[in-house]
Amino acid sequence: MTENRKKRGRLFYKLLFIFLVISLVPLGIVGYYLINLSQVTLNKAISRDQEALAVGLADTISNYVITFRNVVSEAAHLETFYAMNASVQRTAINQIMQLHAAFLEISVINAQGEETVRIGRFLSDNKLRDFSKDALFLKIMKGGEFMGGLEKYMGMYPAFTIGMQITNPANPQPAGVIIAKMSLVGLSGILKTGFPEPHTQAAVIDTNGFLIAHSDPDIIYKPDGKLGDDVLKILLQNDAEVGGGEIALDSGEKVLAAFAEVSEELGWVVYIQRSISVAYQASREMHQRTYRVMMFVTIFVLFLGYAVSLVITQPVQALREAAIKLGEGDFDSLPELSMPNDEIGELAQTFMQMSDSLRIKTAEIMSAKEELEKLNRSLENRVEARTRELKSAQDELIKKERLAAIGQMASVVGHEIRNPLAVINNSVYYIKAKLGSAQDPKITKHISIIESEIQQANGIINEILGFARTRELNPKIQHLNAYIEEALASFPFPAHIQVLKNFAPENPFVNIDTDEMTQAVRNLVRNAVEVMPESGTLKIKSELVSPETVRIEVEDTGPGIPKDTLDKIFAPFFTTKARGTGLGLAVVKKVIDRHKGKVEVSSVPGKGTCFKLYLPIASYCKPNSK
Repeated sequence: MTENRKKRGRLFYKLLFIFLVISLVPLGIVGYYLINLSQVTLNKAISRDQEALAVGLADTISNYVITFRNVVSEAAHLETFYAMNASVQRTAINQIMQLHAAFLEISVINAQGEETVRIGRFLSDNKLRDFSKDALFLKIMKGGEFMGGLEKYMGMYPAFTIGMQITNPANPQPAGVIIAKMSLVGLSGILKTGFPEPHTQAAVIDTNGFLIAHSDPDIIYKPDGKLGDDVLKILLQNDAEVGGGEIALDSGEKVLAAFAEVSEELGWVVYIQRSISVAYQASREMHQRTYRVMMFVTIFVLFLGYAVSLVITQPVQALREAAIKLGEGDFDSLPELSMPNDEIGELAQTFMQMSDSLRIKTAEIMSAKEELEKLNRSLENRVEARTRELKSAQDELIKKERLAAIGQMASVVGHEIRNPLAVINNSVYYIKAKLGSAQDPKITKHISIIESEIQQANGIINEILGFARTRELNPKIQHLNAYIEEALASFPFPAHIQVLKNFAPENPFVNIDTDEMTQAVRNLVRNAVEVMPESGTLKIKSELVSPETVRIEVEDTGPGIPKDTLDKIFAPFFTTKARGTGLGLAVVKKVIDRHKGKVEVSSVPGKGTCFKLYLPIASYCKPNSK
């Protein structure tokens, strides 16, 4: 009894230790990882939200400026202005300034550079000026519009200059220029409304660090108001459009910052910063709560481990001794098990019943083992064979379903797109006939673009229809060399492509459908020309490789095909081009397969690609000399 008690004591502490290690160690590791991961994730989410806020604010500011630009642009196209009636212009400008308080000053300058009207909210001198040699005036007359010229208007208000060319739709020559100075104080109001908290700041600067707007109005009205040099250094040296992260200021404070470019045209940057202590407050609270939960779980696991170990120790020890006997095959010396009336007791009874059954069945199992192994091997072989057959049938079914879908799509494309293209083409022809020889070069250019796009669309439709439709082959006996010459005779080779031909002297006969084979060869030649946009050499070669087979090679000196792409190039709709259907090489593969041939491709990146088409020689014709 003493020995048994000692064994049970050791088992108890071992089980308790193992239970605690298995429970607490993974729990601690996972808990620590999850706590840190959740904190990092939440911090990143907060940073991303602040970046998104900066992007949204940048869009708001861009729309704000564009709204006033559009006001000036609409005014510049009104008859009120291009008629150059000063009194009418003055009335219109007064109305504009009444409607839009942001405009500080608006001037109208005629085509000779003479200021005809000048109205401002704070002007003490309304004397008209001469802009004939002014750089801003000349720039607007030449370029059509101007946005820029940030300044401190009257030494206080951030202002922005918008210039727009006054145009008359009936006269291509500009009638003059409108130059408007608008206050940007409204942007500071937007920032103040969006970021009222003292621990959060928002600002807008230009590429030179000029402070355009700030959420603190007191800063924006200062003549020398600007962001800190530490912040400006980061913003002005960063080329990214959007970004953010933690910044350590020169004062020692750490802030969470985010910035976003307003627009490429303006070149302004929106900057938002929040104190780290405030920005990550939610993250810290979640961290603390998670630690409290982990501590509670740890205490609970300790008590649970103690209770489980105490309940399981003694019955498990008795079952262990019986299991040892059973494992040794000693069915006659199994100990008597006195177990509690619970699941462990039922487990013990089941264990004893199992030992009796095991004693009876062991012999039967051993004798049936060999037979079972044989049956397993046979079954595995059958399953493998059936699996291969099923996969083959499934692949064939998928292929047929894809072809059926492509055929249906091709029918829709041929009916629904070709007819509108034909109508467009006829309309272009009619327009060209009506315009005659006195066409505007721009109209001629755009008509050429339309015709080119119609040809491109028809080419895509032809590729899809050619791949989807399957007709009976119409093979004819052909001299291979003569056929290749004929297929390439009408191909529009660019002047920068050098074409080298090297044909088999045997000039073998092939039995081919010339229409399909021509489409395949032209697809390869077209691809080769497209990958050599500036210069290159195209080699076309035929060669007798055996008494039964001839080979056609199409080789270019283009950039080659990457190895990871090489296995996919014959798949339908796979393409690396910006425009294309991805059916060119799929059509080549289909045509060669229908002619009982094969296609091979070899490519060296940076040197070029070679496609090899293998075709059977006509069975009753022998190779001849040319």
